[in-house]
Amino acid sequence: APQQSAAEKTLDAMGLKEKIGQVLMVGVPATGSSSADRAVIAEHALGNFFLKGRSGAGNTTTAAVVEKVESTISKTLSADIDPFVATDQEGGSVQVLKGSGFSTLPAALTQGGWATQTLRERASDWGQELAEAGINVNLAPVADTVASAAFAPSNAPIGYWKREYGYDPDTVSAASRAFSAGMLAAGVDPVIKHFPGLGRVTKNTDTTRNVTDTRTTRHDAYLKPFKDGIAAGNDWVMVSNAYYAKIDAKNIAPFSSTVMREMLREDLGFNGIIVSDDMCEAAQLDPWAPGTRALRFFEAGGTMMLCVNAGNMPDIAKALHAKASKDPAFARIIDSAALRVLEVKERR
Repeated sequence: APQQSAAEKTLDAMGLKEKIGQVLMVGVPATGSSSADRAVIAEHALGNFFLKGRSGAGNTTTAAVVEKVESTISKTLSADIDPFVATDQEGGSVQVLKGSGFSTLPAALTQGGWATQTLRERASDWGQELAEAGINVNLAPVADTVASAAFAPSNAPIGYWKREYGYDPDTVSAASRAFSAGMLAAGVDPVIKHFPGLGRVTKNTDTTRNVTDTRTTRHDAYLKPFKDGIAAGNDWVMVSNAYYAKIDAKNIAPFSSTVMREMLREDLGFNGIIVSDDMCEAAQLDPWAPGTRALRFFEAGGTMMLCVNAGNMPDIAKALHAKASKDPAFARIIDSAALRVLEVKERR
């Protein structure tokens, strides 16, 4: 038999609960987790967390916040597996962590106007600040292309907030790769988002239902920043919560095997972590119960489900456990997702 990798050995030693914990990422407030948050993490052996909201407390305080959650995780897990610790440090209106030891990041639209070498160097400094606080994943850069400056204000999720690097795929690709390279140099995994793009919608999936992109196609020119980021070796891609009428009109992207298995895995050759956008508090997900959301995401080919509301995690973990316990095919889906997560952790 072929030699087992370290990740395969780790997976083999895990029980089902711990495997499920590796494919979930739970939100905790950036200002500090509650004892209820930590109880959910311990009870369900959750292996990854996201600092949510906003904190102006600075680097040292944030490091203590991270340490408290990490110690809960390390007490729970049978093996010594570090968690992925994520936040949203894009710049402009999307910057979770501020205060002493954290730079103020300008909006992506400003960053996109810099020379790529400058952006890479600054992103490396910003990544260093995150790493010092114990954060090893940044849910950035935004690789969505907004069609024009004129359309930007009516593009509620991206352009309205100046979260785009520019108005053509080449500019966005160069800037998102520079930002990613800077983060990686600091030991922080960048996450290119929101595949296959949110630059053409008008509504925001966080606050509205039935948000649909009516233009993007399976081999769209606007996929270039994602394609280039994957080719450059990015280990993470975040899938948007929108519908894509010309790709899979029936399913939102996190329920679409066309988007995840066919486009990301087959067309673009991506073999890293396909992470969801928040699937707990987004209005787009309202029609489905939390457990159903989880089952559909993993059945369609997702790797890690982000849920910023810790209160929904018990339902999610229980639904996954119930299905995997009685359905061997679904158990293999969870094994495969957990193995991908462990492999990316091993590369760190």
